[in-house]
Amino acid sequence: MPLYAHVGIPVPLGKALTYKVPPGMVVRAGARVLCTLRNRKVAGLVLAVNGQAPAIDASLIKPLVALIDKEPIVDEELLGFLLQLARYYYAPIGEVLRLALPAVEREQLLALRQQGSLLGDEQPGLTKHVGALVWWAQATAAVEAPGSLRGQAAAILALLRAGGDMPVAEVQKKYGNARAALKKLATLKLVVLEKRSKQRDPFFGEVPVLDTPPKLNADQKCAVEQLVMALRPAPDNAPTAAAAATMPATPAAPAAPPAPAFLLFGVTGSGKTEVYMHAIAEARARGLGALVLVPEIALTPQLVGRFRERLGDSVAVLHSGLADGDRHAMWKRLRNGELSVAVGARSALFAPVVNLGLVVVDEEHDGSYKQEEGVRYHARDMALLRAHRAGAVCLLGSATPSLETLQLCRRGKLKQLTLRERATAAVMPTVEVVDIKRIGPGPSKNRYLSLPLHRALERTLANREQAIIFLNRRGFAPAIVCEACGVVQQCVRCSVALTYHRRRGGRMRCHYCDFTAPLAGQCRTCHRGPLVLDGLGTEKLEGDIAASFPEARIARLDRDVAAGAKSAKIIARVRAGEVDVLVGTQMVTKGHDLPAVTLVGVVNADTAMSMPDFRAAERGFQLLVQVAGRAGRHSRKGHVIIQTRDPHQPALVYATRHDVESFVTRELEERRSARYPPFYRLALLRVQAEQEELARRGATKLAAVARTHPQVVARQVEVLGPAPAPIARLRNRYRFRVMLRAAQRPALRRVLDVLAPMCEGFGRKLRAVVDVDPVSML
Repeated sequence: MPLYAHVGIPVPLGKALTYKVPPGMVVRAGARVLCTLRNRKVAGLVLAVNGQAPAIDASLIKPLVALIDKEPIVDEELLGFLLQLARYYYAPIGEVLRLALPAVEREQLLALRQQGSLLGDEQPGLTKHVGALVWWAQATAAVEAPGSLRGQAAAILALLRAGGDMPVAEVQKKYGNARAALKKLATLKLVVLEKRSKQRDPFFGEVPVLDTPPKLNADQKCAVEQLVMALRPAPDNAPTAAAAATMPATPAAPAAPPAPAFLLFGVTGSGKTEVYMHAIAEARARGLGALVLVPEIALTPQLVGRFRERLGDSVAVLHSGLADGDRHAMWKRLRNGELSVAVGARSALFAPVVNLGLVVVDEEHDGSYKQEEGVRYHARDMALLRAHRAGAVCLLGSATPSLETLQLCRRGKLKQLTLRERATAAVMPTVEVVDIKRIGPGPSKNRYLSLPLHRALERTLANREQAIIFLNRRGFAPAIVCEACGVVQQCVRCSVALTYHRRRGGRMRCHYCDFTAPLAGQCRTCHRGPLVLDGLGTEKLEGDIAASFPEARIARLDRDVAAGAKSAKIIARVRAGEVDVLVGTQMVTKGHDLPAVTLVGVVNADTAMSMPDFRAAERGFQLLVQVAGRAGRHSRKGHVIIQTRDPHQPALVYATRHDVESFVTRELEERRSARYPPFYRLALLRVQAEQEELARRGATKLAAVARTHPQVVARQVEVLGPAPAPIARLRNRYRFRVMLRAAQRPALRRVLDVLAPMCEGFGRKLRAVVDVDPVSML
């Protein structure tokens, strides 16, 4: 009976491709194979092998070209998770593989090169994508060194025998003529020289000094005890890390019974990270691996540093800021069992952790866990799924949990663990609300630097303490307005206002498509009036504070100056006491622990509350509580000043009291009455085209088909739209949306099962994607 392999190829294909398995070839799910796609050879990942013939002429099915792996490199647990994620989000399996397994794709290129050499058809230009190999030197133990060996050669041999294998470049740093000496040692068969992948480790500069865990308070101890009880016992046959490093990857055992999932709900500064570390230490002691997700790259070095001080060198770092080679090295060390803990941003969800026993999602409420391009998955939701499939404990942590998570607690799907006090015995900061309609500016004359905020900065600097000033608008001025006709200058490719950036000569910039242009001399609409800068961005705010406090050391943290991993360097400067005032966007609100920060100023609290989104109040509340939580986290008392034009907004009032429960109760009632999540399920069909009418017709067609579906006719699913997106034009493409809403997920999915194939079939000129459980309505 012939066998067929269903292969996922890392290209944007909606489904797996089927190939015949040649006689005598043993193929297993999770292994890589070489196969043909059109007229070229590609490497793919086997998703399944069975004897079920596809519903096409068998003679048209091509055979596999070669087997790359005798054993799977992606185990059953991770492979099954990826397939379920693709089904849930209606994502092409090829795109999921590209997103989730960049290290595998890198290995596939190397395998293609090797297989191409064997088959005599190596593809030109492939080598440069594989990554550099470096020369390593390894001393041989079986050969005695001759007594005549002297000088650098003898010293290098002693170094290698004492310290183990070493890159030749490292040897050269110690001995200038190392290459000649190593060649001599190789000729004498005292040293073996070979090319290997370079093991780069950008986060691990020094060997960590292990710390002593602090004494837990009563709430922390209770949380740790419940987590430890929930962890499954160590497997009887769990290999040690050293043994696992020498073993090929094998399919995981059948999924363990579901483990409970928890919400760790603790006030800012309550020591949630300490609870994470105790739970991870216990998981490792049982032979289990752990996965930790953080919302921002800037938090990764901070968290990795703390974990290494507690857990040693068993921690891997995974995020998009790493070079391909670094990600590949980390991926391989995790898969081999050499490392047992993976820490990283959203994409670390796919880490090949051996024997996964614990999944932690820090700051679970953060919107950055939702990917808004490509495969539109939510890392928090998929963390719960992956833990469930693996029989692992999932722990979500936050001081301001999302309403979806809190509703899961109320329904008994998650168990809530509460940390009611700050771990350092520090009290919560006092909060002062400044109504900038009534209270004027300070000496700077900037109405957004009110007199109370100015005086508070003076006191903070006089006491040699630090301050954070939060404004969620980057650039110098967020609007450029014509004085004659009042038109706000917009991007030529998007229906959004241009922001003026003074840095590097002064440019107008679109924050969505990165279009830039010099500041025009006159309005592009009326061609008469001069243009004036309106509003306040972090760049201008930084300059105004520097002018008002010339002796202060000012730093800025936003995506203009510290995108990606660079933000960690600025946070490190603040922690080292090299910065007095940190000005920034929501990047400063993340879970940074900065002991000397005693003042937090929120320049304009109204900005976050005014977005055209049903989640605006929730996001605004979370931002205020989180940024306020940066103040007074240790021995010094904290003070927070929130500036607003509407001091009676409910979200702001609750935030000033640190009253999460009351805000949640009110907001949940409003969501229920408005028929929004977490009580209703949403899906967006996002349609776009360069021609506005083409995009409108595509959205209209989808809405019309949806309205004929039995679930819609029976009023189990509601269809809203089509309508232009809030940002109607983006990157030269017009955008329309159709929204589906249902009280029950199964009914919603039955409608999407019909619409998703239509979206795939629209072609290149008209693009349509399904966004399941959308977070942003833009």
